[in-house]
Amino acid sequence: MNERTVITIGREFGSGGHEVGMKLAAKLGIKCYDKELLSEAAKASGIAEELFSAQDEKPTSSFLYSLVMDTYSLGYTNAYMDMPINHKVFLAQFDAIKKIAARESCVIVGRCADYALEDNPFAVNVFIKAPLEKRVERIKRIYELNDNKAADFIQKTDKKRASYYNYYSSKRWGEAKSYNLCIDTGDVGIEGAIELILNYVELKEKNL
Repeated sequence: MNERTVITIGREFGSGGHEVGMKLAAKLGIKCYDKELLSEAAKASGIAEELFSAQDEKPTSSFLYSLVMDTYSLGYTNAYMDMPINHKVFLAQFDAIKKIAARESCVIVGRCADYALEDNPFAVNVFIKAPLEKRVERIKRIYELNDNKAADFIQKTDKKRASYYNYYSSKRWGEAKSYNLCIDTGDVGIEGAIELILNYVELKEKNL
């Protein structure tokens, strides 16, 4: 793998996208950034990490909430003072993603990473999906929920992720043309998804 290759993973909730990212990174001997990205962005921006967690891949908050939360934002320059906190958090993550991609090969899960790196020739953007029934089974097992609660959890989480992605990026969440590779783990499983991504990276790098 090229030393500058970054693999971004968008995912439907319950499709196993996080697991794909973690196992893929382990196989390649590189880091996987998921929640870890929040810490990185918080340190670089000076914004409290709790605010990143509160805003993480969630729909844009109300203007009033943003103004109230903004009083807790520390360390940002005056250019950002009039900006709602959710926008500050997104820009800090956006900047962190670019800096990480410039310094190391890695896997980044979610958080519009494919959009942040759309001009990066070494980025491979993947979307992981699965049939609803397979996702329900996975979420039931992980969170010990019944069918109805698991399905509701999936629907609400996907809605939040889509709203976040569609608001901050110029693309549509889950739309094939937004990614280099779309994989159904319901068909190929976690290990199959990893194999497909590795094959794609190898083929792409031969043509760079």
